[in-house]
Amino acid sequence: MKYLRRLLNFAVSVLLIGVCGQTGCTPQQPLYLTEKGKYQQHYIGKATKIDYPDVEVCSLPEVTRTIPPLTLANPDPSSIWDIKLEEAVQMALKNSKVIRTLNGVGFSKSGVSGTPGLLLQSPNAVGTVYDPALIESDPRAGQEAALAAYDGQLTASANWLKESTANWNGFQTYGIRKDEANFNTSIRKYASTGGQYYVTNGNQYTGTAPVQWQSYLEGGFTQPLFQGNGIQFNRIAGPGATPGNYNGVVIARINTDTALVDFEMNTRNLVASVETAYWNLYYAYHRLESVRSGLDAAYQTWLQTKIKSDFGAVGGSAQYLAQAEHNYFTFRQQTEIAQSNLFKTEDALRYIMGLTATDGRLIRPIDDPIIAPIKLDWHSTVCEGLIRSPELRKQKWSVKRYELELIAAKNFLLPQVDMNAAYRFSGAGKDLIDSNNRHNNAYGSMIYDDYSGWTVGLSAAVPFGWRKELAGVRNAQLMLAKSREILREQELELSHQLADSFRDIDLSYQQIQTTLAGRRAANDEVFAVGAAYEAGKITLDQLLDAQKRQAEAETDYYSAVVDYNLAIMTLHYRKGSLLEYDNVCLTEGAWSPKAYFDAKRRARERDAGHYLNYGFTRPQNVSRGTYRQFQGTDMLSFDGTAVPMTASAAQPQYSSQPAGQQVVPPAPKLIETQPIPTPVLPKETLMHIQPTRNNRYVDAN
Repeated sequence: MKYLRRLLNFAVSVLLIGVCGQTGCTPQQPLYLTEKGKYQQHYIGKATKIDYPDVEVCSLPEVTRTIPPLTLANPDPSSIWDIKLEEAVQMALKNSKVIRTLNGVGFSKSGVSGTPGLLLQSPNAVGTVYDPALIESDPRAGQEAALAAYDGQLTASANWLKESTANWNGFQTYGIRKDEANFNTSIRKYASTGGQYYVTNGNQYTGTAPVQWQSYLEGGFTQPLFQGNGIQFNRIAGPGATPGNYNGVVIARINTDTALVDFEMNTRNLVASVETAYWNLYYAYHRLESVRSGLDAAYQTWLQTKIKSDFGAVGGSAQYLAQAEHNYFTFRQQTEIAQSNLFKTEDALRYIMGLTATDGRLIRPIDDPIIAPIKLDWHSTVCEGLIRSPELRKQKWSVKRYELELIAAKNFLLPQVDMNAAYRFSGAGKDLIDSNNRHNNAYGSMIYDDYSGWTVGLSAAVPFGWRKELAGVRNAQLMLAKSREILREQELELSHQLADSFRDIDLSYQQIQTTLAGRRAANDEVFAVGAAYEAGKITLDQLLDAQKRQAEAETDYYSAVVDYNLAIMTLHYRKGSLLEYDNVCLTEGAWSPKAYFDAKRRARERDAGHYLNYGFTRPQNVSRGTYRQFQGTDMLSFDGTAVPMTASAAQPQYSSQPAGQQVVPPAPKLIETQPIPTPVLPKETLMHIQPTRNNRYVDAN
């Protein structure tokens, strides 16, 4: 038997060693005697997978109804849409619940680059028309949230207790029965002075004769005398504030005012983007016309050279023919690029206006750009910029916020001394309410038998050291000093920006005069060089170079005109008058009829009431009144003297006639030609559009 036991132990040991050798450290599945083999039906092979959200949002018609875009292969629009700048701005504002930007799009003399991408990349960084309302309705920091702290709070509770317990007195077991009920109701409300008022009613049922019901009605208040006292402090900090944590009505109102300034700046940026795209589209049309004119001239030169080559005349050598052909293809390449850039610039204007990418029409500007000299007064412009710049106004709201927070922080340096008082009416009886016997019920005895009492007291709490409170005051002082210094530096930066705008306006206007003279000279050069070439006095390359310079001079002139108008727009942008310059005014939309009904009722209540003078607790002013968006009144200069808000400050004055003679000479008429017999794109794919003398566009056909 002993040997059999040893043999069995040896076999078990060998089996365990074999199992351990096979498994090692790898995880093993458990072994079940009755496995059905259906576990894989409930097995999920992935912990995370990409799902599609169950959201139904109707797409804009501008997205679903778009057609293939205009390209070099598809260049023919169904119609030309002539549009004014005012109409473009109006349409952009109408279609901008989400305020679009041209972030990612770059305009230059050579064309447009990039596409808008901010909305897809960072949708939360884009402003919307909902932002001011979102800030005001914020349940944590909005004005309604701050006012809600002063709403009355009703609390009520009802509890019933019925139990029977056993007890032992040393001799026998006896039972204790309880039959109790409690009904309590309380109303509490914070006052604008920092105090808290309450009214409480309590009812208790004991089930023990002869007194079964006990009731009381108590009213009282707690009023801070030093720390937390005063209307001004509570308007800034709100009830229950702590150092550094302020959410009063005034702070919430400043948050709303800041959101309104942000909305104004977003709207201003939208208008600036519309004007930028509009004038760049104007330039794109004229650039296309300039290179197209050069293309026609290059084709005519090649055609004449080809005829001379065919007849073996002078000027028809293979060298001249190759030069003319290369010049033609150079202009053709520039024309194709210019036409594609025109389509891209028109698409940028469509995007900022909130239109579909392509609807068959081709937008072209018909407003005349400003080419007259602008007269500006430097001191009036700087003074207006300091008053009207929305960036400075936003920072001033920040300064006002920290000024108020410093007042609240200093209040926490006062000792916390609270006065409390209460008055209570008590009653008891067999019943809670009995109309037949007013003395035998709890409510009757409480009202008629005058079982009352009162209490008055003071409570104080003073910390040792005031570390947290002193740190709060110091932090508020530093934040106020920082915000004031930022405001001063912002004003300095604004003055430099205005100076830069003055230089840009002056430079771009001088460039208009210079490029105009160069344009005339280039036209005269082409005429003279063409005559000399026909007379055989010069070579063909001189004629081709003159034609290139003519096209470049034409492009440079219109580039200077656009730069001049954009420089004027930038000046208004920086000094805060762009919305007025484009006749845009921000105002709140109509409310619901119920809101007007409630407002009238509140106004009648105030009219029928009596004014309560708060005396020394009356809070100081926070705002200086409504900001005038269209400022036509006088303002003060730096030395405090009155300076009339003339058109030189609010609206720049333009002379009736620009310096020099005719600024925009008539463009040469386009010549309909056929492409040279080489494998190139058909010439009919290029647009035939030219500007007229008054800078408007017409179809050349």
